[in-house]
Amino acid sequence: MALQAGGSIGENLRLVFERIRHATQQSGRSEGSVRLVAATKSVGLDQIREGITAGLMILGENRLQEALPKIEALRGEPIQWHFIGHLQRRKVRSVVGIFDLIQSVDSVELAEEIDRRAREAGLTQAVLLEVNLEGEATKAGFLPDELEGAMPSLGALPHVAVKGLMAIPPPTSDPEQARPYFRRLRELAWRLSRQQIGTVSLQELSMGMSNDYHVAVEEGATMVRVGTAIFGARRA
Repeated sequence: MALQAGGSIGENLRLVFERIRHATQQSGRSEGSVRLVAATKSVGLDQIREGITAGLMILGENRLQEALPKIEALRGEPIQWHFIGHLQRRKVRSVVGIFDLIQSVDSVELAEEIDRRAREAGLTQAVLLEVNLEGEATKAGFLPDELEGAMPSLGALPHVAVKGLMAIPPPTSDPEQARPYFRRLRELAWRLSRQQIGTVSLQELSMGMSNDYHVAVEEGATMVRVGTAIFGARRA
């Protein structure tokens, strides 16, 4: 597995943490206000353990069939697991209660299924709402305009705790081109939070990946999802 210029996973992780700290300071925010979610799709257990030793505390997985064996193998480690990939309704039962946070709730129907399964399990599942900022046909997520109308229904689900928003901007080679999208997500969260609906909280903003996470932090991200910058290039 080829690693980034930093070298080892530990060295790469140190550079990522340092860049997050710098961006946090640049934006006038308090240290520790941004959490790193390590995207571990296609990353082996040895590499993940190396990352945990170097300070990783949150792991994000895209694929349930890959995630479950890892969760079992790493049981007892001081880590959280976030589901960050597309979630099909038929797989909700296997995700609820296993992941600390589901970052990719892209419809009211999916949220209702999560609520039903969480009720059966006797728990409340924390989620983020995925926003499709540009209405891209290849991406899931709420359109910004439809999300406002969906908030009362989402806030009425007793076993779903909406914690914030997540988005993936259109791909670009220049991180600065992602900045307007990050800003739009932050402004959307602020606008929606003024509705003050039930237990809905929009304090969390999950945005920014390996190429642009420092820009996302400057624009208000509370979580960044970083894989390649830590573990190097991987197979899809």
